Amino acid sequence: MGFVTEDPGVLTTVQDEGRYGYEQFGMSPAGPMDLRAFRTANLLVGNPMGESALEATILGPALRFDQDNTIALTGADMGPSLNGQPCPMYQAVAVKAGDLLRLGAAKTGCRAYIAFAGGLDVPPVMGSRATALQNKVGGFQGRRLAKGDAVGFRAPDPALPLPRTAPIPDHGGNEVTIRVVLGPQDDAFTREGIDTFLGRPYTVSKDFDRMGCRLEGPVIQHKTDGNIISDGMVTGAIQVSTSGQPIIMLAERQTVGGYTKIAAVISADLPLVGQRKTGDRIRFQAVSVEEAHRLWRAFDRELKELGARLAQPQPAQPIGTTYKVTVNGRSYQVQVVKHTS
Repeated sequence: MGFVTEDPGVLTTVQDEGRYGYEQFGMSPAGPMDLRAFRTANLLVGNPMGESALEATILGPALRFDQDNTIALTGADMGPSLNGQPCPMYQAVAVKAGDLLRLGAAKTGCRAYIAFAGGLDVPPVMGSRATALQNKVGGFQGRRLAKGDAVGFRAPDPALPLPRTAPIPDHGGNEVTIRVVLGPQDDAFTREGIDTFLGRPYTVSKDFDRMGCRLEGPVIQHKTDGNIISDGMVTGAIQVSTSGQPIIMLAERQTVGGYTKIAAVISADLPLVGQRKTGDRIRFQAVSVEEAHRLWRAFDRELKELGARLAQPQPAQPIGTTYKVTVNGRSYQVQVVKHTS
């Protein structure tokens, strides 16, 4: 089997890299909000980068395993524990049937990812296992996980050689700079409006979900108003309605929109948007299309290099005995290893 959901958290869904080719039918691509963390988790457990995994938002789930496997957690730090002991992040971890993995509230970031060696046994819909909540398709019955849901593993690998680790990235503090490419309707704004957009900070509002992130801040001035004939939408597009407030369109965005789009977040910076929380501040910086391409190539190269490193044979680890030690009320896991000469 795989695991049973004892507590689903606030919003836990199955995601892969998304469902493409159906936007003309109103089907959003879905997929992870933080592609970097998602891909890293899969690489840590030996999966292809786009394999199905879980995305948890704000408050993570509690999962009871009923089959041995290898897992990895990345993204937001939700203070994960395994059987009541701290569970490391950005590291492959072996789990046994009966183990309980529990994630709490996000201490940093907003979204955490749990990858499982071999992926999750949910049926593909239109070529993807990603949950599209707005369309109610994919993932586990087209919805978020609920208490009692049992999800299987497709090809578990509990004997994956360890250790397998990845660098822990900086998700940014309470204020981040997001790089954008201006357009396609930047000519609908006054010079003052463009300067406001690029020169002033905006605050993440309570209206922030997998569909979009509504920001609050100084009004971005249009030449007339914010309405256009509806046209195509891309992930990262920043709409500005007549109210003058920007909205960043995200993984489950609508496929068309009728508001002016002042810019689009570059692909390499979308993970930073996905890790924002209500109250965080965002500043925008304009870059060229060529610079956006360069940054994406660097993003892609970094993950491929991680995958190549993890694919190398792992050194044998000395076998030891693990003890639980409590010091000043805090518990630690200590491994005692016997070395032979």
